[in-house]
Amino acid sequence: MSQFDDFLNDALSSANVTRNEFSELVIRLLDYGVLNRDENQTEAQLYDRYLQCASLVEQYLGVLGVRIQHDRQFAFVRIYPPGAEVPGIADDDSGPFNTGFRVRPSQQEVAVILVLRAEYQKSLREGQVDEKGRAMLSLEGLAIAMNNLLKRGLPEGLGERKQLFRRLKQLRLIQYHLEDELDSDESWLSIQPSITSFVSDDVLQALATGDTEPAAADEPEGA
Repeated sequence: MSQFDDFLNDALSSANVTRNEFSELVIRLLDYGVLNRDENQTEAQLYDRYLQCASLVEQYLGVLGVRIQHDRQFAFVRIYPPGAEVPGIADDDSGPFNTGFRVRPSQQEVAVILVLRAEYQKSLREGQVDEKGRAMLSLEGLAIAMNNLLKRGLPEGLGERKQLFRRLKQLRLIQYHLEDELDSDESWLSIQPSITSFVSDDVLQALATGDTEPAAADEPEGA
């Protein structure tokens, strides 16, 4: 057994986390890129496990140049590949990185993400967020905001619309109850507070002034 194995086993033992549990946590982070405690029971367990061994996860992923943003208020963790900007964390001259788990949303996804971020900021200003930092937005409101800000619409086909929102849910940017309701303008989405870590204030300001086009913003903060 190597010295690293000895160090890892001792550190995990002190944190009351098994090696298999640590491996499951790291793999989940690398696979999904985000943990949101309010998402489901599995992520709640993994988030709580992260709290037990946070410094060890940071050291372990830090070897790869991966950085971690942890929002304790809203209980989510997001990881960033080398070279990506991390809100609230100074850049350390990391080089560019264009493979692996880097998120590359489609142009349609980018457009919706930008508008969701703008609508979330609006809800913040108006105090229309719940105790967990979530903001509600109807599909009709989203469609109107899309047209006003970007002169674009949501996908007309239900299959394409489901795929779009399923992707944004996977990124832990939105939450909704039933996919079958996504063809109704009266359906509602919950915008998650983690969207603030995905789109920077600079990008949001550019959108507000009309300087941002989805084609030129195809790598939000989580990219």
